[in-house]
Amino acid sequence: MKLQGNIVDIPNRRIFKGEINIKAGKIEGIEEKDNDVAHYILPGFVDAHIHIESSMLVPSEFSRIAVRHGTVATVSDPHEIANVLGIKGVEFMIENGKNVPFKFNFGAPSCVPATTFESAGAVIDSVAIKKLLENPNIKYLAEMMNFPGVLFDDEEVLKKIAWAKHYGKPIDGHAPGVRGEALSKYINAGISTDHECFTYQEALEKLQKGMKILIREGSAAKNFDALIDLLPEHYKNMMFCSDDKHPDDLMVGHINQLCKRAVAKGFDVFKVLQVACVNPVKHYNLDLGLLKKGDVANCIVVEDLITFKTLQTYIDGQLVYTNTNSLIPRVRFENLNNFNCSKKGVSDFKVVSSETKIRVIEALDGQLVTNETVGEAKLSNGNLISNIEGDVLKMTVVNRYSNMNPNMAFIKGFGLREGAIASSVAHDSHNIIAVGVSDEAICKAVNLIIENKGGICAISNTQEHIMPLPVAGIMSDKDGETVGREYAKLDKMAKCLGSNLKAPYMTLSFMGLLVIPSLKLSDKGLFNGTDFKFTSLHV
Repeated sequence: MKLQGNIVDIPNRRIFKGEINIKAGKIEGIEEKDNDVAHYILPGFVDAHIHIESSMLVPSEFSRIAVRHGTVATVSDPHEIANVLGIKGVEFMIENGKNVPFKFNFGAPSCVPATTFESAGAVIDSVAIKKLLENPNIKYLAEMMNFPGVLFDDEEVLKKIAWAKHYGKPIDGHAPGVRGEALSKYINAGISTDHECFTYQEALEKLQKGMKILIREGSAAKNFDALIDLLPEHYKNMMFCSDDKHPDDLMVGHINQLCKRAVAKGFDVFKVLQVACVNPVKHYNLDLGLLKKGDVANCIVVEDLITFKTLQTYIDGQLVYTNTNSLIPRVRFENLNNFNCSKKGVSDFKVVSSETKIRVIEALDGQLVTNETVGEAKLSNGNLISNIEGDVLKMTVVNRYSNMNPNMAFIKGFGLREGAIASSVAHDSHNIIAVGVSDEAICKAVNLIIENKGGICAISNTQEHIMPLPVAGIMSDKDGETVGREYAKLDKMAKCLGSNLKAPYMTLSFMGLLVIPSLKLSDKGLFNGTDFKFTSLHV
């Protein structure tokens, strides 16, 4: 097979008209050759850090959508399903991904559970990490979210890091806001990347101290604008990633969108493409090739180097996308899950109190971090209830793995004026999380999730809608187009209920993520992520 066009040689910073000869999945030769073809040929895009589960699609289904945007590979941390099902969940992701040509590069989840302050469905200790890292399908130790464990020399944490070093596999970081001497210690432990920077200065310090920085632009956390100006000087040590990408967003675009935005800002296209295509391959030692003779033929054909509209995608020399059609077939698989709680009553969501002045989680649009504020709830018959006018709404996290009483808090920023929304996608333990205007609405939403053993839902005064997620309570067994449409419908419904967040369900899913400051809620209680300890609802 021969491909003709304008060939983009990223390392040598040149574009030339030529022909690529592909045989048995590899590039047999590249010849400079005049032709009248206007399109461009370049290495495929790589998402340098993503949780495939966040798309609510199994890996094989994710790949069918991603190749439309020129993505040929991901560096994938399967810790979402690992928190539900342990190693069995990781193995499901690997085996499902093997059924398609797409290059999934899975890591060993380093923090399952993410903390001891929440209930997860499984534990992956240092012994299990060793077992995973022995597997050639596991490419790296996934994000070390337990940065306090690194800083305070936690024995289990250090053992996990030691095994990664033993097997010569990179160690991913997760250190939001960590600076100064603490950052130096974190890096010196052997941790090489960070995707949690949300300010220019934080990312610059980490780059200067030798870290690789991933510019994250996902469905909830959007750090592109804050960090992209670092690219011209530091492009050799930066990558693009999504972290979490909901299905409706994935339908629209992927890493190609970040290239388009970076070039539109006037940045050098070769530097942008090194970040998007080259650096992840080199850092993680991925078997992808970079459009050189002898490399595996993973490449894309794009209309231009401005919009990066993908015309064709090739993986191992196989055409997997062309003319708006994904050529990757659907894969049959068996659902697996871990859901063991029973339905709740309205009284389970009461917050008995005589004081209305409380600590309130403030959700920030486009960020995973939250603020801790003081707000006023309302009091009704000795029960604190939502203050709709003040946007101080009741929130709950319900243990999905056993029958326990729900834990309650209040949150600002969701803006609901009616009903409730709920989800069993709640990082990282994936218990049930819900926010609503009344105890009755919250109870109804939670029970709808329980009845379906996982999903995301919205409840109004007149209707209810749910998208079931029967695969571990976090992924659908449907095709990507269907999931994208259903999710978009729920997103629209949440906004009709009053939310003005860009991605209300994605934001909701991170309100239980304790390793990101400052105030969050787990199934065990209200948690201060800055001090890393539980705190009281009342001030």
